[in-house]
Amino acid sequence: MMTTEALFKRLGLASEQSGGSGSSSTWTRTTQAGVVESQNPSTGQTLGRVYGCSDDDYDALVTDLQHMQTSWRRVPAPKRGEVIRRIGEALREQKDALGSLIALEVGKIKAEGDGEVQEMIDMADFAVGLSRMLYGYTMHSERPQHRMYEQWHPLGVIGVITAFNFPVAVWAWNAFIAAVTGNTVLWKPSPKAPLCAVAVQHLCNRVLEGAGYPGVFALCTTDRVELAERMVRDERLPLISFTGSVPVGRHVAEVAGRRLGRSLLELSGNNAIIVDETADLELATSAIVFGAVGTAGQRCTSTRRVIVQESQYDRLVSRLLSAYGQVTIGNPLQADVMMGPLIDGEAVARYRSALDAIRQAGGEVLCGGRVLSRPGYFVEPTIVRAQNHWKIVQQETFAPILYVMTYRTLDQAIDMQNAVPQGLSSALFTTHLRHSEAFLSAAGSDCGIANINIGTSGAEIGGAFGGEKHTGGGREAGSDAWKAYMRRQTTTINWGTELPLAQGITFGRSEGGHHGASR
Repeated sequence: MMTTEALFKRLGLASEQSGGSGSSSTWTRTTQAGVVESQNPSTGQTLGRVYGCSDDDYDALVTDLQHMQTSWRRVPAPKRGEVIRRIGEALREQKDALGSLIALEVGKIKAEGDGEVQEMIDMADFAVGLSRMLYGYTMHSERPQHRMYEQWHPLGVIGVITAFNFPVAVWAWNAFIAAVTGNTVLWKPSPKAPLCAVAVQHLCNRVLEGAGYPGVFALCTTDRVELAERMVRDERLPLISFTGSVPVGRHVAEVAGRRLGRSLLELSGNNAIIVDETADLELATSAIVFGAVGTAGQRCTSTRRVIVQESQYDRLVSRLLSAYGQVTIGNPLQADVMMGPLIDGEAVARYRSALDAIRQAGGEVLCGGRVLSRPGYFVEPTIVRAQNHWKIVQQETFAPILYVMTYRTLDQAIDMQNAVPQGLSSALFTTHLRHSEAFLSAAGSDCGIANINIGTSGAEIGGAFGGEKHTGGGREAGSDAWKAYMRRQTTTINWGTELPLAQGITFGRSEGGHHGASR
């Protein structure tokens, strides 16, 4: 295993850097905007410090990105895809090191850190293919010797605000698609994961400069709320992609909407797995444990609730308790560890607060429920017998707390699953064809993601990722999510010698009198 010093050196973190990178691929030299401190959640100790981005830096970044975008949008889309392909190759070379940095800075186990980098690589591959498939429809015109079609053009400079739990992958979902569609990107990462962002920016700078397109991506590292607010209000950024909490996401939508800007929101989840009377319990148990324990319950797709048919309750809970008893907790860089720490002390406080609320509501803690007495922010994964309507169950708690409840009929289970404000990911474990089809029907799951016999966590790149209701309605990554980063233009070409109007309308004096004009 590499030492921290060797890891930093390999990723270009050996010296202090400022928070922003402009179109020249050089780091700004501002020091008066304070520092953003990176903390190792496994120890509580400081990993490093990054100089913050100043207001002047921010203006320079956006100006440079605007300038770069005017030339980048003229580069043929397949050529833009080639640049992203090179970034994907660079990520392959640095997968081990970057995966280790993710584990070090945000507490994911090494396998999940590596998996996040692989997600970036997969996203780059997807974007390369997409660069040759930015299709628009061709329509038949009702007017003779006319041709109609639609085409898609880039928006401009895209603002991307990401959360700590996926410190680099969610940026890639947005940035790689935005880039191949002809946009430049300004990234404000979570102040809890500045080193991951700086490392990725270093990697991109090298590739972009080598390809002859420096400055397509820029970084604005800050922990100042007012600078993030400025970004959301900035009319030079036609789209703000935000990943985070519902209250902040609602504010982003309101502020961007007031200036008639666009927002792409990926907010909270309160994801349920339904286990029916025919389910394969071994399969269900594995999915539940990974969904609830993975990333210490700090994924938006983490499994929060298990809704089990009452005849299966005892057998499923027995399996879950046995599996939870084997979860190893500790340093996420150690190969045998299954769960790392929460991100910080505030997360631990929310874990405690949730357990207090659970006990006050009458919940039964079946296992776990303790903060571990050791350096860092470690807690026990917890299973609770609960009721779906309790206020605490209706909320998203970013911690490894799993609520288990029972149902009698499938309709009741689906109603319970849907009876929360969030609508991100959902799953049903069944071997009953009619049950699976009912769950996937219009009267079934109301979530953006609905799975059969796989868990709520671990979405693939090919499908559009996102959810409904308080999850925000955004879609990122796969399918036609690329359209969010582009503007649609309908085009009509008259290749004839006459000027017929639509709807058969004539304009001017005729025997029948005056007629109105077409819209």
